[in-house]
Amino acid sequence: MKKLLNIGFSAIVLGLFFTSCNDDDDYQTIESVDKIKIDSVKVLNDTMDVFTVQSIKTYSTYSSQCEGFYGYDYIHNSNLTRTITAYKYISNGPCVQENHVGASQINFSPQQIGTYTFKFWNGGSNWITKTIVVK
Repeated sequence: MKKLLNIGFSAIVLGLFFTSCNDDDDYQTIESVDKIKIDSVKVLNDTMDVFTVQSIKTYSTYSSQCEGFYGYDYIHNSNLTRTITAYKYISNGPCVQENHVGASQINFSPQQIGTYTFKFWNGGSNWITKTIVVK
């Protein structure tokens, strides 16, 4: 009886081993990450209260379906100044080479009263500047 259990357990372990080693390559992987210019910025309210949350939307143009939004580099330059650079991912796989616009957002929740200045990278040495007054 004990031998039968050992043989049955060994068969189950071997079965799991062979089924878990399946290399399924039906997905795309990120090959690189690069800056992408922010074409436009939408701020719904240019004034807001302290400790509230506002979504700031950014729009960028991607050159293929293998590119998409990866993340932001959000830097606090001072108490009230922020510089934002967007990054795109580039994946492998079959890609349709056509431009498409992607929207992303930053949730801004100010912790102090003042006039905040946001600078969004627009390529080269160009920046889109937006201000929000916090009361």
